[in-house]
Amino acid sequence: MEFTAKFANPQKQRTSCLVITQSEAKKLSTTAETIDKASNGYLSKLMRSGDLTGRAGQTLLLQKIDGVEADRILLVGCGKDKDMNELVFNKVVNSMISALGESGAKDALVCLADIAIKDRDLNWNLRQAVILINSSQYCFDQMKSKKNAKKIKLQKITLQVLSKAGLKKADTAIQQGDAIGSGMDQARDLGNMPANICTPAYIAKQAALMAKGEKKLKVSVLEEADMRKLKMGSLLSVSAGSRQPAKLITLEYKGAGAKDKPVVLVGKGVTFDTGGISLKPGAAMDEMKFDMCGAASVVGTLKAVTALNLPINVVGIIPATENMPDGLATKPGDVVTSMSGQTIEILNTDAEGRLILCDALTYAEKFKPRCVIDIATLTGACIVALGKIPSAVLGNNEALIKDLIDSGQQIEDKVWELPLWEEYQEQLDSNFADMANIGGRDAGTITAACFLSRFTNDYHWAHLDIAGTAWKSGEQKGATGRPVPLLTQFILNQL
Repeated sequence: MEFTAKFANPQKQRTSCLVITQSEAKKLSTTAETIDKASNGYLSKLMRSGDLTGRAGQTLLLQKIDGVEADRILLVGCGKDKDMNELVFNKVVNSMISALGESGAKDALVCLADIAIKDRDLNWNLRQAVILINSSQYCFDQMKSKKNAKKIKLQKITLQVLSKAGLKKADTAIQQGDAIGSGMDQARDLGNMPANICTPAYIAKQAALMAKGEKKLKVSVLEEADMRKLKMGSLLSVSAGSRQPAKLITLEYKGAGAKDKPVVLVGKGVTFDTGGISLKPGAAMDEMKFDMCGAASVVGTLKAVTALNLPINVVGIIPATENMPDGLATKPGDVVTSMSGQTIEILNTDAEGRLILCDALTYAEKFKPRCVIDIATLTGACIVALGKIPSAVLGNNEALIKDLIDSGQQIEDKVWELPLWEEYQEQLDSNFADMANIGGRDAGTITAACFLSRFTNDYHWAHLDIAGTAWKSGEQKGATGRPVPLLTQFILNQL
């Protein structure tokens, strides 16, 4: 899909379809009034007859109207003005793109200036619309012999701005939305790919392909022999039962000077999680291919950052492995030594994400980061606590956590803070090692973060548990691409 911004008179714009929004107010919106005058009161008649109610999500497609250059006009309802918020906006945009897809239009001029959301401006409307439209067009059919036949004809969307002076900011908003949408697509593709294809080596290959030809992005990969030299005993304990060798993938984006400290993103990359010797139940185990969505979000975010050519340094670190049962697999009760030198009693091999992340977090120190954010589908307890709407955030620096929360609110990729109090640490006590890898049934998300916190003393750190937000189950099963929007917005806010 091609997106552009344009200062245009909607009445005189030649387009396959002109999109106008209308609330449930008794008077026409500003854009609708312009079209109404040009068409001798046609829209007013529709309002009086009850055909145009403005109900949220309602669409009404009108063919060629006298006085208007557009081939079609699509009216999209926005509901009551007082009820307009981000959720309603999403509904409006999704209804619009669905109707456009059914219309046969090849291009459209979309007017979103009549939608007023508290604390949002037109540029927010434009960027969010681009993200939503990109997301609605996503289709994963790579593994099907017959590709998706229901691809819409719509190829180009022009987004109206109200003045020539506003074009530059609008262009920036659209570019950001397009880059974020592309990054989400990358993350979704990796997440949706079956685990027999999306192995640690596959993720490394896809990262390298993304970096090909990009002067500011470099990818390097550590093999298991390299990890042994670095004494990454915790990470290697997870890959021990797999025939697929683990990879430690590093993506370095250098958009600023060498002295500028990077934002470091660490993504959990368990390409399939059986639970290891602590075997998971069979029901829905297929969804454990999504256990690398943290890694996928790092790749997707670096894709967005690179596309936007941002003047900042960003490092992505991906510990990638399978977690499989095998004669060589780590057993409950085994003790391993992490790269940091701390020893870990592994009481449950299904708590493997923290075992690969802790060595990656220690490895992150070499980059002298301004901050480190790890992203992981870490605990089912997070879904119990928060459901599937926000991701959880915990960390050792309140300013960093606040920045992430604010970034999530800016771009509608919400996070919610859970406490990381010292009292929870004692749940990780072990009789045989420095710590256990689980803290019992209570506060599972928090004790997982407590474990990770023991490897982050030398920098500002935040942990995002995306177990509830990285993918959907049921009829809509598939990766969501979150939290690429959150992470990209956070990086934009650092500029």
